[in-house]
Amino acid sequence: MGGHSHWATIKRHKSAVDAKRGKVFTRIIRELTIAARSGGDPDGNPRLRLAIAKAKEANMPGDNMKKAIQRGTGELPGVTYEEFTLEGYGPGGTAVLMEITSDNRNRTVAEIRNLLTKNGGNMAEAGAVAWQFHKKGVLVLEKGKVEEDALLSLALEAGAEDVKVTDKAFEILTDTHDFEAVKKALSDAKIECTLAELNFIPQNTIALEEKAAEQMLKLMEILDEHDDVQKVYANFDISDEVMEKVAAATA
Repeated sequence: MGGHSHWATIKRHKSAVDAKRGKVFTRIIRELTIAARSGGDPDGNPRLRLAIAKAKEANMPGDNMKKAIQRGTGELPGVTYEEFTLEGYGPGGTAVLMEITSDNRNRTVAEIRNLLTKNGGNMAEAGAVAWQFHKKGVLVLEKGKVEEDALLSLALEAGAEDVKVTDKAFEILTDTHDFEAVKKALSDAKIECTLAELNFIPQNTIALEEKAAEQMLKLMEILDEHDDVQKVYANFDISDEVMEKVAAATA
């Protein structure tokens, strides 16, 4: 999974800091509001169900969740968010795909273009890089929490496409339609995930050396911190050796 794995790991380290800044709550509130447009009952709305689960994981107060959902269903007045994707290129010719929610498309596009240009990248036309990614369910589990054979059997029986083994974790990939079933099977077996999301996974990756890797990670962090960027994906791959060098240089 290349760049996704590295970035997912980095994002987990950042999550505590982000939570203090209210970044996590802001994103979840927007997701709850947008998801609720399709119906306020989570039993019949898988996207809302997933958003509520994320809100609970982040310890969001129930009143905040309720109001966000009511704004989505129209029971309460609120800002109207538009969902769209933006595409670009990063250092080393990497493909960058961003999921956006914004109340002002023109402003957001201008700001993202500026961030890319200032950080070794540039904006791309719609469709220029999106074809390089597939949307998949991604579930990550720490090693040591479950036996590999047991996890393989459970995940594949529930509908998972693949289970990858890394040094520190198991990474389960599913089709978007099977994500909920696999997540439920793990939950029923009392197996806890450190990450459970629908993400865009690159079909191929570009290996980055130290300078480009440092630029790429900086760009990813800057984009990730933008209020309107819900998620950012890229097809970079950074070896452990290069990651160590970058970490030492930026420490």
